[in-house]
Amino acid sequence: MSEKSVSKFFGRTHRKTLLVLLAGVAFAGTPGIGPSGVHAAYAEDAGAIKPSSPVQTLPNFVNLVKQVKPAVVSITSMIKADAAEGEGGGMGGMGGGMGGMPFPFPFPFQMAPQQSRQQIEARGSGFLISADGYVVTNNHVVKGATKVTVTLDDGTTLPAKIIGRDGKTDLALLKVTSTQKLPFIELGESDDVQAGEWVVAVGNPYGLGGTVTAGIVSARGRDINEGPYDNFIQIDAPINRGNSGGPLFTQDGKVVGVNSMILSPSGGSIGIGFAIPSDTVRNVTDQLRKTGHVVRGYLGVNAQVISPAMAKALNMPVSAPGAPPAGALVASTSPDSPAEKAGLKAEDIVTDFNGQKVSSPHDLAVRVASVAPGTDAKIGYLRGGKPQTLTVKIGNLAKASNDGGIEGSASSGPHLGVSLTPLSGDIRRQLGLGSDVHGVVVNDVQPGSPADQAGIRPGDVIQSVSNQSVDSPRAAVTAVRGALAAKKPVLLRVLRDGQSLFIAISPDGTGDGSDSGATNGGDDDDN
Repeated sequence: MSEKSVSKFFGRTHRKTLLVLLAGVAFAGTPGIGPSGVHAAYAEDAGAIKPSSPVQTLPNFVNLVKQVKPAVVSITSMIKADAAEGEGGGMGGMGGGMGGMPFPFPFPFQMAPQQSRQQIEARGSGFLISADGYVVTNNHVVKGATKVTVTLDDGTTLPAKIIGRDGKTDLALLKVTSTQKLPFIELGESDDVQAGEWVVAVGNPYGLGGTVTAGIVSARGRDINEGPYDNFIQIDAPINRGNSGGPLFTQDGKVVGVNSMILSPSGGSIGIGFAIPSDTVRNVTDQLRKTGHVVRGYLGVNAQVISPAMAKALNMPVSAPGAPPAGALVASTSPDSPAEKAGLKAEDIVTDFNGQKVSSPHDLAVRVASVAPGTDAKIGYLRGGKPQTLTVKIGNLAKASNDGGIEGSASSGPHLGVSLTPLSGDIRRQLGLGSDVHGVVVNDVQPGSPADQAGIRPGDVIQSVSNQSVDSPRAAVTAVRGALAAKKPVLLRVLRDGQSLFIAISPDGTGDGSDSGATNGGDDDDN
């Protein structure tokens, strides 16, 4: 079908749809159709929404922009060519998220002609958060950079030092030195931002420094599957390549987000952008400023989403008819973890963390990670349908990752990279297993891990570890630790699709499984 015929086709369809809708409106408003008062009664019975928002004029951002713009900077990074290529030519390692559609920017970079083919000049955005020259930007703006410069709003260019980077949240902190105090802006409270609220983005798209765009908050808490702690603010303010690292303002002049990526089939703005919430920015940059790296809280639970059938079986109270169950179902707790020590058990449902509602396992992970290790946290949960609370001392994720790696967190030291869950009755039914089958189920496999490279898959039932039968995650962890301590490959007997097979896994990633299918673990930025 030609482009012309496509246009005509859609034109006819569109007109036809309009006519149908208009006819429906005219029918509904025609007197004498149906019993008298039917429409009024229906609206009343259905509890029709009647917005009472006062009439407002469009806001004027002139004064706001004049005040905040001096603190917004342009960033130029000299990046090794191989590092830029590693960002995926515009995808930034985002092949797994939302159908491979989002583009973090400034990749592909707004580039200037270079004499040398070894480096690429890339441009992004950032903003000053202190008078002594600390600058916030995205990690992907400066990752792999051999030289970074910051250009102030008045045109002054200063060399910048990278204080620290955090790949998991895509944030970086820079430092510039000036002979005078620099204008800076404050971080606001992203938890107070509401959908429909006006926001302003300032940045350096395509090298056009000081560009201002405006729009509204489209949604909060977006998880686009690009990182373990995704919690983006979605906006419709136009942002493009080069806006990365720039601030997102509310009308009070506070920064509520750092513009990070867009969803686009072409690389240009289509009104779907994502900003990192200022609460996350504050937590990460405070740590980078003090120590140059980020530590995260650790609870030690393997949690899963609750289906309606699970909710009914677990006697969860119904919040509203048809509403999806909220909470994180504990499938298992890691041995000697803060969760196990505090008394959390499999089949508990975590509903609150430090007074904040937990809607999903991802929500719980984000909240736990933001808490400093050693801090006491209050957890609300359901056990047998009855609400209970407990206090847990949050652990250190980095230290927990070195315990044999059964949960598969990226870490130094040997680990297998699998997450295990008990073989419950519900899982038995899903996998079609009888009561005579014993073992533990692989819930998840970390990409690029030794287990992944050896061919372990989610849904595999591990029945023995190094010739020791296992019937719980705890037993499996103990057996794995024993094999790793002996510096031997871990031999697993696995039940897959009704067939038993053996797979040997070495901590260095070599294995002899028949389905090796190794993949690259993606972003290795774990500082």
